[in-house]
Amino acid sequence: MQQHHVQQAFNQLLKYCETEGFKGWDPYDGLNSRLFRVSQLHRIRFFRLAWIQLFKRNPINLRSLTLVPKEFNPKGLGLFLSGYCNLYTIDQNPHYLEKIHFLANTLINLRTKGYSGSCWGYNFDWQSRAFFLPKGTPTVVATSFIATALLDAYEITQEPRYLKHALSSADFILHDLNRTPKKRGFIFSYSPYDQTAVYNASLLGSKLLARIFYYTQDPKLKKIAKASIQACVDQQRHDGAWIYGELKIQDWVDSFHTGYNLEAIATYEQYTQDKTFHSAIKQGLEYYLNNFFLEDGCPKYYDNQTYPIDIHAPAQFMVTLSRLKQTQTHQALLDRVVEWTLENMQDPKGYFYYQLKPLQSSKIPYMRWAQAWMFYGLSFYLKDCLNQKIK
Repeated sequence: MQQHHVQQAFNQLLKYCETEGFKGWDPYDGLNSRLFRVSQLHRIRFFRLAWIQLFKRNPINLRSLTLVPKEFNPKGLGLFLSGYCNLYTIDQNPHYLEKIHFLANTLINLRTKGYSGSCWGYNFDWQSRAFFLPKGTPTVVATSFIATALLDAYEITQEPRYLKHALSSADFILHDLNRTPKKRGFIFSYSPYDQTAVYNASLLGSKLLARIFYYTQDPKLKKIAKASIQACVDQQRHDGAWIYGELKIQDWVDSFHTGYNLEAIATYEQYTQDKTFHSAIKQGLEYYLNNFFLEDGCPKYYDNQTYPIDIHAPAQFMVTLSRLKQTQTHQALLDRVVEWTLENMQDPKGYFYYQLKPLQSSKIPYMRWAQAWMFYGLSFYLKDCLNQKIK
């Protein structure tokens, strides 16, 4: 596929996101509805869960009608920040540097206080089937992406404030998260207030510890990261796949969380030079490539069904191949996936759709889930294309 075509699509997306000021709606922000809160139904678990699912699954956007405001989502801002850092490595444009400082400082201001280190959560109450997290509750997922983005920003700007907050996030992971012991190692919890064992979430915590180890050379960080990765690798199936988590309702295998797992283990390998889990990466990548993409480039959500086609899947695919240094090896498949996504999931206004389904698709322009992720993914794609030209 022509790189200039991707660049044009990316420029449209960039213009849309900057025009919106990086604020927007989210698939899970239904509980931010002022109307819902006035009704007092937000106090009851059943209605919280039902309300979120109504908003998430509905192809019609009910948010303006029910008074859900557009807001900053910290994880989304972290994705944008890493994306702008990638852009700055391609082109030292002062505009990109300005956005890097704006996003990094905004994220520092949005951190959740009262924990052992810098940490971040979402800008909405979140009721899942497994647990409830009030607005701002820090999670290992959000913290991992944001601290990583601050490290990316530090490497470009050398601003010590960015490094300070990124490094301190290790204390949140080490001291505030719960741990599920395993025969070998343990699994980090999703937040300080649950005991769930979700593999991708734990691996993202391990990934961040490994990158922070690169800066501090604290052997404790490497030891703990390795122990938590070992526990997750022990749960990898013989065919290379991981189910989502250990609850009975978490037994599915999906594309982008598989991508998270592979990226996290590869990042540990990169920053510690420990090759212990290399075979797990190799086996997992083979399953990933063989089970989540149709011949024409259509990205699947699950390994056993095509729909829904979720924008998160192709975005993470670009990142996974880049992080694993597999972009050039699988360039033909990657190009097909990117081309299919641009042709089928980008609106003429520049934003990307949330999910495509056989009957009713959701084309709501979610800022974190769709725009931030495609901005992030395409920035890796464009950076890799430039690197290949230089070689």
